Formats: sequence, C-alpha cells, structure tokens
Amino acid sequence: MEEIINKVAQSGLETIDLEDYYPQGETVVFDMKDHLFMGLILKEKDFRAAMQSHDWEQYRGKNVGLICSVDAIVPLWAYMLVMTQLEPIAAYAAFGDATFIHHTLYLQNLAKIDVSAFTDKRIVVKGCGDKRVGEIAYAEITRLLRPVAKSIMYGEPCSTVPVYKKKA
Repeated sequence: MEEIINKVAQSGLETIDLEDYYPQGETVVFDMKDHLFMGLILKEKDFRAAMQSHDWEQYRGKNVGLICSVDAIVPLWAYMLVMTQLEPIAAYAAFGDATFIHHTLYLQNLAKIDVSAFTDKRIVVKGCGDKRVGEIAYAEITRLLRPVAKSIMYGEPCSTVPVYKKKA
C-alpha cells in the first residue's frame, strides 16, 4: 500500500485566519440627538443635567460609538463631555458609528501582529469562515505583510489565489 503524503503540510505555507483577530464584544451607539432639545438644539444646562442623570452602566464593557444622527449644531465640548463618562466604563469608545468602531477595533487587533515572524514566509490568508471578515481586514493584513513576506496568497492551502510574490 502506498503511503499518503500531505503535500499541503510539507509546503511550508503559513496560514493566517483573520477571524482570530475579529473584534470582540457588543457594539452599541450613543446618539447625541436623544439628548438635544427638540432633537436639534443643545441647551448646555439641560445637557449637563442629562449627562449627570444618564445611566452610564448600560455601556459597561461594551464598544461604544458616539454619533449625532441629526443635522444639529453640537458644540465640540459636548462630545468631550460624553466621552468623559464613557471612557472609564466602555471597553472602547470613539466618535463614529458601529461600522467605524468595528473597523477601528479590527485594525487595532491586526496591528498587534508581530509581522517579523512572517519574514520570508509563504503566507495564505484564509478566505472563508463563519464571520464576515470584510475588506478592511484583508487590505490591512496585506499592507502589514507585504514588506516582509516571500509571498501572499488568498484562500485555503489546497486552493489559493496568488496576491503577491517578492521579486528575486
């Protein structure tokens, strides 16, 4: 009987699964419009009182996007005031919608990769999985790895699409 040889295992390919860097935790949005007079005007005294009495605990451990979904003139200090409440409670808080928060956290997670470990390696960036990874992660991992990788491919080790190959 002839021995079965796993050529994929012997190929020296390094696989990166972007799902390993997927942002964790629930993301919610704090909308400034909910705290404006008639949904349009910020009255300083009322706004400060609303921020003092607001239940900030609902954001504990969550990723929070800070937005104003209406076309209102909101002074910049008001965003700062909200952030002073969110920063100590939220896992992460920033100005932007839920998509922006997701992208920012994804980029932060990818930035923690020690790309020097992939120097002169043949890398396959896994192409399918259970979570919607999105274009931002694929573009960023390519940006990070291109300076060090011997080659970058997309897909699965048994079926890849070449993306980049270092010129000799």
